Amino acid sequence: MVVEGFIVGLHKSPYHGFSVEFSEHRSYGAGDEIRHIDWKLYGKTDRFFIKQFEEETNLLTHLLVDQSQSMDYSSHGMSKLEYAKVMSASLAYLMLKQQDAVGLTLFDSEIRDYLPPRSKSNHLNALFSRLNKIQPGPETAIAPMLHKSAEGIKKRGLIVLISDLFDDPENVISGLKHFRYKGHEVLVIHVLDPQELDLKFNERTRFKDMETGEEIITEPWHIQKDYQKSMDGFCNYYKSICRKNKIDYVLAKTDMPLDMVLTEYLIKRKRIG
Repeated sequence: MVVEGFIVGLHKSPYHGFSVEFSEHRSYGAGDEIRHIDWKLYGKTDRFFIKQFEEETNLLTHLLVDQSQSMDYSSHGMSKLEYAKVMSASLAYLMLKQQDAVGLTLFDSEIRDYLPPRSKSNHLNALFSRLNKIQPGPETAIAPMLHKSAEGIKKRGLIVLISDLFDDPENVISGLKHFRYKGHEVLVIHVLDPQELDLKFNERTRFKDMETGEEIITEPWHIQKDYQKSMDGFCNYYKSICRKNKIDYVLAKTDMPLDMVLTEYLIKRKRIG
């Protein structure tokens, strides 16, 4: 429902730049061979389309989903992990609709599950099953997982990391750069709860680290301004360093519609070609 509603919205919008054609066709462009035009489709639509062959559409995509304990936080009903699950399922559905191959890696302190990329429609059931069975793991260890995955994934493709990125930023960037060195395109979806960005609590509050168990009790208004400054710096660091390394970065708050993330994926997909 998320994806089909999004597609309907795309086709009704004026932004034709990422209009999605899910048949085995694409719009005719300068330099395309006339012999590949589908004349029957032209007769029905009065538009030129090129018959698109499987090798033109088979992009390999790997969804790397953080299932660590910190991802289980929620301030408004949907945790970051639930948001990441729905997002991953939506992206997988959209990718398979485009005849791309998609795989799944679930990780926390280590890789917990791996499903290699497939482009068959029945592959979606396997993806959904794995996502549905996710249980929050222990601590986060993003960088080692990224390096291990970069060495294990042989064919170039698109890497989509979905995580709250609560790990040492320099180490995480090092892992992402490993993928770039291997020739992959990379999209980072930074999932955060609104309270993690704003700290808008109105009374004395006990804060507990979901991974280490460490606790503090404080009046949030005492630290809110410094906290927000620190979180802005945290996010802006990832954003700026990713840009320098030609890595796409999207900040996704769990109270936002998934349309933004799906649009960012289509922009990235169009750029890859």
